[in-house]
Amino acid sequence: MEKRVIAGALALTIVAVFFAFSIFLLHPFGDPGEVQMDDHIIVNTQNETGTNNGVTSIVFDYRGFDTLGEATILFSAVAGVIMIFRRVKE
Repeated sequence: MEKRVIAGALALTIVAVFFAFSIFLLHPFGDPGEVQMDDHIIVNTQNETGTNNGVTSIVFDYRGFDTLGEATILFSAVAGVIMIFRRVKE
């Protein structure tokens, strides 16, 4: 097999294993756990994150991995469009 096929299969396997483990670590939908998150964020935002803006603290501190995932998807979409519409030099 080609090295690209093996690398692609390995990357796909790693992502699949990550998703499988992530599914088991999620809270049930709608279950806030022990503490209501909105009350926790309002009370502790400045102490835990050092910022006065609650929205900024949620986007970059509390939900940082979610924001990173959204940025990765956006980058992948832009890279895909560039690859589709680029001109091939002959």
